[in-house]
Amino acid sequence: MQNRKPSWLRAKLPTSPDYRKVRAIVEHNELHTVCQSAQCPNMGECWSRGTATLMILGNVCTRACTFCAVHTGKPTELDLAEPARVADAVARMGLRHCVITSVARDDLKDGGATVWARTIRAIRNRCPQTAIEVLTPDFQGKLNNLDDVLDAEPDIFNHNLETIERLQKPIRRTASYNRSLDVLKHAGDRGFTTKSGLMLGIGEKPKEIGKALKDLRIADVNILTLGQYLQPTPSHTPVDRWVTPEEFEEWKKFSLDIGFDVVESGPLVRSSYHAEEQSEHFGSHAAKAGVA
Repeated sequence: MQNRKPSWLRAKLPTSPDYRKVRAIVEHNELHTVCQSAQCPNMGECWSRGTATLMILGNVCTRACTFCAVHTGKPTELDLAEPARVADAVARMGLRHCVITSVARDDLKDGGATVWARTIRAIRNRCPQTAIEVLTPDFQGKLNNLDDVLDAEPDIFNHNLETIERLQKPIRRTASYNRSLDVLKHAGDRGFTTKSGLMLGIGEKPKEIGKALKDLRIADVNILTLGQYLQPTPSHTPVDRWVTPEEFEEWKKFSLDIGFDVVESGPLVRSSYHAEEQSEHFGSHAAKAGVA
């Protein structure tokens, strides 16, 4: 177990006017952000650049992953007016690229896919020039629900593998390594740019990291994020080790060598870190699919 954070994990405190503007828009529209709920170390940097990852379907997750700070319980919220408020927030922020995520809603028959699809379409209608990246749960592997989300034409489909195969059950519990790979492959087979990420420093071995990266490439994932796991509370899985910036750079080289198009790898990297820059490597999904 590691206690004292190394110097390279110290994030700057937010002070800029853009940070305060984003915070005000999120609060005015009564929205949740994964930046806040998951205690992201980059919130100050991203909000100061006028970006935030908006979290739909409430802020109570039906799963109890041992790495995640999002509250676990029985959700009581299903706000069908939320898609319009999300689109309004995206418009107010003037985003060229927005990232939408959600808690897992295994309590709902469709896993929340209907609200997902309405949110994507609401943003598209309100902000047609904004690229839309979605970071979704696995919908319990129900591809019909996943297809409802994909039919709304997001530009980038993101679903995180999170950790290596051996640690899936102790870390993700109700998720599945192969199911996540299947979800990513399904989206890729439908022609979408796909993205996934791993946490390092949670107990994995180098050979296991290499295998997970190769498995993601077999699933034809385009964009990869690698970041340091941080223990959100004493009741969560402890940090096994602090991964050095040099090791992150080595894994970036390895990942590019085996075929990933874009790799963000570093101690403070999270799923939506520099997402706008990543998306510039790919055109919109609608354009590629020939959708007017």
